[in-house]
Amino acid sequence: MTVILETPRLVLRHQVLTDLDDLWVLYQNPNIIKYIPDAPRSREEAQEELEWHMHGHPRHPELGLWATIHKETGKFIGRCGLLPWDVDGVHEVEVAYTIVEEYWRQGLASEAAQAILKYGFETLKLSRLISLIEPENIGSQKVAEKMGMRLEKKTELPVHGVNQPVWIYSIHRK
Repeated sequence: MTVILETPRLVLRHQVLTDLDDLWVLYQNPNIIKYIPDAPRSREEAQEELEWHMHGHPRHPELGLWATIHKETGKFIGRCGLLPWDVDGVHEVEVAYTIVEEYWRQGLASEAAQAILKYGFETLKLSRLISLIEPENIGSQKVAEKMGMRLEKKTELPVHGVNQPVWIYSIHRK
């Protein structure tokens, strides 16, 4: 298990096969997947995603979705990390964060996102980071704003062959 980051309350590490049950529970929550249009819709798809990110993103191993572990309880409470995207013809890196509903409104998504942002800028030396947010996802918009991101533009991304509206929040390294 490779630890990527630690915060006061969280450990972000590479996912392992034993995370599958918890990851699948996360993806079964309609309050979560309504904001993730490309979320796995079956346990098999969740396992494929987990295996895809076990050692970082296959094309960019320094990136990926990382298991987010609550230090106090040792529980898997989400998957957060950095994801590569092509948005409107531009290569971007997204700060992604998803926390199980039981842990919402405790500042954990913001804590994870801030650490990921710092890692992206200071360790990976990225010059710009974005968050792709569904227009109705007020909670994620607040997390992006707490990171210092601002709404840059509204666009659409293809998901399963259908264009989905998405808001691009962005920040540049200082």
